[in-house]
Amino acid sequence: MPANFKAVVFDLDDTLYDCSGSLIAASRRRAAAALVEGGLPLTVDGAVDLQNRLSDEYGPHFLVFDEIGRRYSLGEEVLASAYKAYNTEQIDAPIALFPDTLSTLKQLREGGLKCLLLTVGHHMRQKAKIRRLGLEGEFDDVLINDYDRGSVMSECLRYLLQKHNLKPHEVLIVGDRPGEEIRYGNELGAFTAQFMHGRFRLAEPRDSFEVADYRISSLFQIPAILKLASVGKTPDKLSIVALGGGTGLPVVLEGCRTYCDSPAAIVAVTDCGRSTGRLRDELGILAPGDIRNCLVALSEPGEKEFQINRLFQYRFRNGSLEGMSLGNLLIAAMTELDGGFEKGINTIGNLLSIKGRVLPSTVTDAHISAELVDGSIVSNEVAVSASGKAPIRKVFLQPEDIEAPAGAIEAIENADIIVLGPGSLFTSVMPNILVPGIRGAIEHSSAVICYISNIVTQPGETDNFNASDHYRAVKAHLGSDRIDAVIVNSEKPGSEILEKYKEEGADLVEADPGLDALGVKVIKTDLCEARREPRVVWEKQDLMRHNPDKLGDAVCRIFAGLL
Repeated sequence: MPANFKAVVFDLDDTLYDCSGSLIAASRRRAAAALVEGGLPLTVDGAVDLQNRLSDEYGPHFLVFDEIGRRYSLGEEVLASAYKAYNTEQIDAPIALFPDTLSTLKQLREGGLKCLLLTVGHHMRQKAKIRRLGLEGEFDDVLINDYDRGSVMSECLRYLLQKHNLKPHEVLIVGDRPGEEIRYGNELGAFTAQFMHGRFRLAEPRDSFEVADYRISSLFQIPAILKLASVGKTPDKLSIVALGGGTGLPVVLEGCRTYCDSPAAIVAVTDCGRSTGRLRDELGILAPGDIRNCLVALSEPGEKEFQINRLFQYRFRNGSLEGMSLGNLLIAAMTELDGGFEKGINTIGNLLSIKGRVLPSTVTDAHISAELVDGSIVSNEVAVSASGKAPIRKVFLQPEDIEAPAGAIEAIENADIIVLGPGSLFTSVMPNILVPGIRGAIEHSSAVICYISNIVTQPGETDNFNASDHYRAVKAHLGSDRIDAVIVNSEKPGSEILEKYKEEGADLVEADPGLDALGVKVIKTDLCEARREPRVVWEKQDLMRHNPDKLGDAVCRIFAGLL
């Protein structure tokens, strides 16, 4: 049944602002000083380190101070002083709202929804946070559940809904704690969204009541999930299929997981570079590298899975295996053990606890080739993407008449949304739509089809391309005008970053005026993410890439009619 939402209930700490950093560090230091004063035979720094180690080892639910008291035979009065120091009204660290907090609250209220705040803690401390964060007046109601004299949180939530004449199924509850906001919301029958930030981000649910309906990484995702649910497209009902390869496809999968329980990736297997090429040559298997990245992108969040993913993405640094990915080796081994590439992928997916499907676009050993504007032909992925040659006129598969797996065709036929790109235009996106069965399934699909343009050009493939050039190339190889929307990044990075790209022969892809004249819906929005730290789902660390949350949000807003 479609949901009819009337309100959103928010938690405060680690939901509307970052509480997990300096604020918690300051609280632990105050508690450490109280423990040392009460007889703990450690320095204050040592007591802080002990709290951090216990929390890391046993998780965010663990009663750290009780364990310290047990280990060092500290009395109840000492532990009480530690808890009091930890939860003091004092706010002695800077705090700031997440960037999209106020804009999301404004959008929800302009859409006729009530915004309610239910926060837990000492009354004056929480009130001081609300005031310092500038949230006074941003909510239709605020309820502070005081640690010392308040009711249990479930009763506060029930009271808040009754006060505003709300039925549970008309409410979305947003918080970071599986054992608090998510559990009590689920028990009441409300919709729940866990904000994946802070101490509870990797916490394992203890039972089904601690599993949220949605996992969100950014507050701006809330309007889209509300709109989708209002038309009956909850995560278990929405079907998203993404086609591509390289580093772009994992970004799409990561971004769409908030809205879709089981996204499907259809992956190009024509890659022949790096360790993938070695395995193709030596073992005769299809290209596993892009498959590997998609499997990792669809794995469940959790500390165990995070460590397995790190192992799966590891590349050997020395010896005869230098540059070889362990994940590629595992896929090759499982292909041999299971007697087939598709079967091997499914087994690896089960080991990684993925939510979704990863499907090759073909199980035929094929390569991508290109006809250049000077009439010459180049063969294989490395040659097609090489710099210094004439521009590409068109690409084609060798052999051309190859079959797509039945699972890939079925996924496209049942899709609500089909996403093409981002990624290397001629060597990641095109190899999928050149498979006849996939091209035909896309042409006859009733899904909303989006093409996501790259942020920058790729030397050797799309030199001097603007957004309309990208779209025209996809349309020409697809052989139809089935694309409903083109999504183009509108954010311009700083001149220093652009200069580094220009030194490598790349430039910004912009939504040129010619794109609007091509008869396709054009969405221009900020999709850019600049990161200094590597993500576990890929190794190539460009300066700019698509932000998964923004990308997934844009795709789903188009489907929901919000863009």
